[in-house]
Amino acid sequence: MDDLLERLRAGLPAETLITDPDVMASYVHDMAGFCAAGTPAVVVLPRTVEQVQHVMRTATALRVPVVPQGARTGLSGAANASDGCVVLSLVRMDRILEISAVDRIAVVEPGVINAVLSRAVAEQGLSYPPDPSSWEMCTIGGNIGTAAGGLCCVKYGVTAEYVLGLDVVLADGRLLRTGRRTAKGVAGYDLTRLFVGAEGTLGIVVKAVLALKPAPPRQLVLAAEFPSAAAACDAVCAIMARGHAPSLLELMDRTTLRAVNKMANMGLPESTEALLLAAFDTADPAADLAAVGELCTAAGAVAVVPADDVAESELLLQARRMSLTALEAVKSATMIDDVCVPRSKLGAMLEGTAAVAEKYDLVIGVCAHAGDGNTHPVVCFDHLDEDESRRARESFDEIMALGLELGGTITGEHGVGVLKRDWLARELGPVGLELQRSVKAAFDPLGLLNPGKVL
Repeated sequence: MDDLLERLRAGLPAETLITDPDVMASYVHDMAGFCAAGTPAVVVLPRTVEQVQHVMRTATALRVPVVPQGARTGLSGAANASDGCVVLSLVRMDRILEISAVDRIAVVEPGVINAVLSRAVAEQGLSYPPDPSSWEMCTIGGNIGTAAGGLCCVKYGVTAEYVLGLDVVLADGRLLRTGRRTAKGVAGYDLTRLFVGAEGTLGIVVKAVLALKPAPPRQLVLAAEFPSAAAACDAVCAIMARGHAPSLLELMDRTTLRAVNKMANMGLPESTEALLLAAFDTADPAADLAAVGELCTAAGAVAVVPADDVAESELLLQARRMSLTALEAVKSATMIDDVCVPRSKLGAMLEGTAAVAEKYDLVIGVCAHAGDGNTHPVVCFDHLDEDESRRARESFDEIMALGLELGGTITGEHGVGVLKRDWLARELGPVGLELQRSVKAAFDPLGLLNPGKVL
């Protein structure tokens, strides 16, 4: 370790290095549970591309693993340290380098906070749509690493659809530039998309060119109460089948509603079994909400309440954004699943999840990006109770198995990390797994980048 620190210090300012064990402890893991984490040899917080390159050249020369990190808001253990590694935290590389209204792009460093970028482009009449629930904390680099989603994905898509180009420091310290700044471009293989969702296992993103949209009108939200999750899912299917394009379509089950009310006293309807939130940012959102309200009523909604104004709409959205935090307060620990199924199977997914909760005698709340079929079953349990912890883990696995049986995927937006590594092999199959490992070996032949994650 002395050799590692000596070489790092030769090319880095002293303030970029953290070796105090107590301080390093805060960089050991992200927000996922049941994921092993080790003790790093050093934490490095670079401010420049050249400093990142120096770290990677040193790590390659000494064969030391490197774990890249953003804000550590991830939910799969992808940012967890390994024993003896260099933790490379990119949060200090936080500059917005360019915003172009003509080209409709932003050029940013990886440590830029999602909400900071969103507000900056809004000042120029533009929008950066991807909005994970942790958007006030999570970084663009982390969003790229996990291909993060958010509430708006049903209309605007996920992070991958907004990354036009990247600057990436490879394992050996070389700088690779991928993609483009132009509206179109099909030159060569799409290496940009390869890095999006790679969770730092192929290279270190140090700059990103992001596509922007014109700022849409302020959205209005409708809340519909249902006597069952199945009825709410029927409404989702009807809304999408009729060709509507909501800017969000979110679902919260009864357990989630109660948790949010307990934490924030928001007055949400606890007697309902499912609450569906639909929003439109069209020229005439009231008319779109009225049409969707009729579909909800036809599907069995017991109450349909459109928001009167933007402020009321934002209050409803804040309740949805609080869902995961509120469920985390139900018991001492949670396991947050991220299973995405075809929309037509959403009802079966929620029904199956309820059966799993009953089978294992556990509290499992579900919030979902319903318009995408992306469910977040949250298993709540007492981590000091060995039997309950075991049942929580088994229920988590059973929910993932259910998602695959329904033609879905083990992760819609949170990534694989440590938590779902074994399940990825089941989803990919042997041929897919072999090819993905070949790609990893081509970019990182020594296996130094985020080892033990994804594959």
